[in-house]
Amino acid sequence: MGRAACAAVEAADDMELVARIGRGDDLQQIVDAGTHVAVELSVPDAAPENVGFCVRHGVHAVVGTTGWDDERLDALRGQLSSSPKVGVLVAPNFAVGAVLAMRFAAAAAPHFESVEVVELHHPDKVDAPSGTARHTAEAVAAARRQVGLAPSPDATRTQLDGARGAVVDGVHVHSVRLRGLVAHEEILLGGVGEQLTIRHDSFDRASFMPGVLLGVRKVADHPGLTVGLDGYLDL
Repeated sequence: MGRAACAAVEAADDMELVARIGRGDDLQQIVDAGTHVAVELSVPDAAPENVGFCVRHGVHAVVGTTGWDDERLDALRGQLSSSPKVGVLVAPNFAVGAVLAMRFAAAAAPHFESVEVVELHHPDKVDAPSGTARHTAEAVAAARRQVGLAPSPDATRTQLDGARGAVVDGVHVHSVRLRGLVAHEEILLGGVGEQLTIRHDSFDRASFMPGVLLGVRKVADHPGLTVGLDGYLDL
């Protein structure tokens, strides 16, 4: 993702790549290069420190690294309160199709008795479930709560550990790790006599680059924290 983002920035006519920061490099390079926007695509353990450095030095940040739970997001909001002109975008997914799938799922969820999420990724991904799946499940759960919908029915009484997946805000989420995959998600919605499946597939990391560039172009216009690329889209 980092290499693909560097190539996308270099190919864009309206921006310049001023630094490439790898594991173990001094973050001061970001400041010394006069960076306006940093794109953070590392690993969950490193991302909060990297983004915090950017915020303290007045550099806007576009973040694609997952692992941002409520505690980390609240800590980031606290850091941003001391730098009110800095914008940070934390995007669970940069693919416009994935963002639309999440929005469609939230719109459909109140109309179906049952909902589950399946996310499928390459086996080198270090976290499960994916940030996209967590974000989707949270949006679906919020939409169902808003209309007073009961939890999805489930009569399971005995199971092997993990057989029903993780539970995110009351929604079951299942993770598949398989060689040959890139990034895929299915939202399964069921009612009596029917099923609606919303699926998005990214076959190449190139699918994420328009969203990355959109974030870079717009983050300075949105001070504070924005979670989700949909915050920059006219939806």
